[in-house]
Amino acid sequence: MSEASEALQKIARGTGIVFAGTIISMLFGFLSRTIIARYFSTAEYGVFNLALTVLSIALVVVTLGFPNSLPREIAFYKEREPSRVRDLISTALIIVALNSLIWVIVLILGAEDIARIFNEERLAYALRIVAFALPFSALIGMIISISRGFRRVREQVYFQNIVYPILWLILVLSLVIFNLPFASIFYVYLLAQSLKFFVLIFEVYRIKLFELKFSFDLKLGKELIIFSLPLMFVGILNFLMTWTDTLMLGYYKSSKVVGLYNAASPLARLIPIFLNSAAFLYPPIVSQLYAQGKINEMKRTYQILTKWIFLLTLPIFSVMFLFPEATILFIFGEKYVSAAPALQILALGFMFHTFLGLNGLGLVIIKESNFILISNLISAILNVILNVVLIPIHGIEGAAIATAVSYFVANVLNSWRLYQKTRIHPFSWNYVKPLVISFSFLLFLQSLKLRITSIWYAMLILAVFLLVYFFLVLLSKSIDKEDIELFLAIEKKLGIEIRIIKKILRRFV
Repeated sequence: MSEASEALQKIARGTGIVFAGTIISMLFGFLSRTIIARYFSTAEYGVFNLALTVLSIALVVVTLGFPNSLPREIAFYKEREPSRVRDLISTALIIVALNSLIWVIVLILGAEDIARIFNEERLAYALRIVAFALPFSALIGMIISISRGFRRVREQVYFQNIVYPILWLILVLSLVIFNLPFASIFYVYLLAQSLKFFVLIFEVYRIKLFELKFSFDLKLGKELIIFSLPLMFVGILNFLMTWTDTLMLGYYKSSKVVGLYNAASPLARLIPIFLNSAAFLYPPIVSQLYAQGKINEMKRTYQILTKWIFLLTLPIFSVMFLFPEATILFIFGEKYVSAAPALQILALGFMFHTFLGLNGLGLVIIKESNFILISNLISAILNVILNVVLIPIHGIEGAAIATAVSYFVANVLNSWRLYQKTRIHPFSWNYVKPLVISFSFLLFLQSLKLRITSIWYAMLILAVFLLVYFFLVLLSKSIDKEDIELFLAIEKKLGIEIRIIKKILRRFV
């Protein structure tokens, strides 16, 4: 078995576990969001989303890009200087803890000014409460990124994807059961974040993942900050590309419009679910190949992984793109159906982001963080300009177009740079064939202009589409040897022999 196949199987195992956890998280998260959206008014739902958006931006600044750099750095130090891993971890935690306390004060003092920007008085009160959740959220993110560096998924899946969403759902339900006022949801959010932090700290101490010992290395701290700062700015720009629409809708329109848009936006963010799951273990595993100078193995890993991600993502994209009304009606109810065109536009943007693969992480691995910053800056500026032009005229559809275009630009630039530096790209011949088949098929179905509001009827049509699609993929002989090796590994892991699939593969490979 080649090193690329070994790397792919490790990533696939991690992806499967993270995906399962993400599905659970999404399920409980959407239940919680649906309860909030139905129980409170659309304006109150908009205030809640604005408060969490501001908090999320602050979280990017507080963590200084460490969540993206630490998995790579820990993997490198483990191989080259394992004795310094403990100091690296401790130094990073201390820096983030101190920075988070500073930003708690900034948010509390600036709450009134932020609320005036969005013409929403209730936002100031909300920010003064949720600001206290910032240190907990920052340190939770740091602990999970450290576990990624050790190639672990347990902390992400158990605590971030399972324990917290269940806890949050229970607390949200308690608001409804006890008929508590809108302001209570922000205290509940603070309680949920703090409880998650203390449970995670206890688990780290119990399994001795790393030593919770005070150790600050100034040199390591400087090196980490220099490497991470461009990634911090990239994180800020990513928020501008993905949340400027929400913020500017609040500025130009109203919190009610923000509430409508935030029915479409979280649904569209389901589309990169497999991409994000694969991204969890991709940096530490592929960084090892890069450290050994094995670019060809990196390229092969990238191409096969991108093909897998696309094939797994296609059903999710198809249902949102072909049947946006049915999707929103089923999840959020009739009062949010007007967000269907925005969902369709956003689905295109997120799917384009998905089918080019993990280009951003590829650039992080080869230490091209400065270029990532440049490409995201270009896209963010374009996003702001498009929002300013389109939102006053087209409302939520204009915001969706701005986000989709900015994702397109960022991904094209990142993919071009990755190819320029390493000759890595996703387009193997066995990936191009499924792309052509799928988009041709989707365009045909879209031209029929089906207007379906029943999610079950939509799923029936989708099932037929997927059966025909995967038959055409097999007929085009788009199967690679790595696909077979992964299937055999899964078969061995399950301890069963799936003869019918082997029989089908022998006919088409």
